[in-house]
Amino acid sequence: MQSESNKYEFEALFNNAAIGIIIVDSVGTILLVNQFALQQFGYQDNEVIGQKIEKLIPQRFKARHETHRDRYHNHNPHSRPMGTGLDLYAAKKDGTEFPVEVSLSTYTTPEGRFTIAFVSDITIRKESQDALVKLNAALEEKVKERTLSLEEALEKEKELNELKSRFVSMASHEFRTPLSTILSSAYLVSKYVESEEQPKRDKHIQRIISSVNMLTDILNDFLSVGKIEEGKIQVRIFDVDIPETVSSLLNELFHILKKGQKISYKHDGSNITLIDAALLKHILMNLVSNAIKFSPEDSTISVTSAVTENEFVLSVKDEGVGISEEDQQHLFQRFFRGANVTNIQGTGLGLHIVSKYAELMNGHITYETALNKGTKFIITFKNNHTI
Repeated sequence: MQSESNKYEFEALFNNAAIGIIIVDSVGTILLVNQFALQQFGYQDNEVIGQKIEKLIPQRFKARHETHRDRYHNHNPHSRPMGTGLDLYAAKKDGTEFPVEVSLSTYTTPEGRFTIAFVSDITIRKESQDALVKLNAALEEKVKERTLSLEEALEKEKELNELKSRFVSMASHEFRTPLSTILSSAYLVSKYVESEEQPKRDKHIQRIISSVNMLTDILNDFLSVGKIEEGKIQVRIFDVDIPETVSSLLNELFHILKKGQKISYKHDGSNITLIDAALLKHILMNLVSNAIKFSPEDSTISVTSAVTENEFVLSVKDEGVGISEEDQQHLFQRFFRGANVTNIQGTGLGLHIVSKYAELMNGHITYETALNKGTKFIITFKNNHTI
């Protein structure tokens, strides 16, 4: 009676277990399958009994599984999890694969040695783990992006602080001369009280005006660099009459020409192109002012412009001191000044600003230079429409 009772208890446990249970013999033939396992795999009882266990294994793993199964049965089989550290998969009747977790147990009877496989479908757990991995990867990427953004922001702040420090250092030097000129000229003007001394007063008044303009240029350069670094320069593209705009600006610069200097200007092609007139004027003002500043008396500054169907080219050529090969590699850096022009006032910001303004308008700057033979700057703006 006890044996009969145990049999019923085993059958109840076997058939009502909430886990797939499969019993195979020593050669892998399926002897028993509980109802839960049949539901997991989508088979009827008579479709798997007597079949090899590999029937429930994906085709790509069958040969390998036979080797592992034989090794397990022939070399000290014992109770253990199957495939520790590996991703295990089973195959349903319709060929669908699903991830599983398998534990093995063995027992021996007079009829031979048998293995019980406890099979758990871990699809939901696997999906949760995969989702967690993806979430972690996304979070790590987000952290990396934010870290990079923070590093970029800190680097930007560092650059701006360096820019401010360089400006303070530069300003303390460059402001000294014009401020001294203004002070001394203002003092001397006050001393010329006679009417016949008006020419002397006019001379010092002009020196004051020139020095104020110099200070204004320095401040404008610094403000322009600050706006560039902060991305606050807005490009406004309109139809611009190039010969008219260039000629008008050049007329404003005649008063700073040295003795005997002159400016020649030539234009080719269409007159109208699309460009930001304000930025163009700043570029031209900077290049021509530099050409005047670095060229000797009785020299010619040559300005050319050309508008074609695909581009607008502006060039400014001087007859000045030229740029050494060593200095050329630093030419467009902020605050850089050539070794051969340290006796000429300047901020070292002009060409940096020119190059950045050119980039903002889809242009680039090149140059031709030789020591004591002058320098020619060429700015080419691509894809400008002409009329």
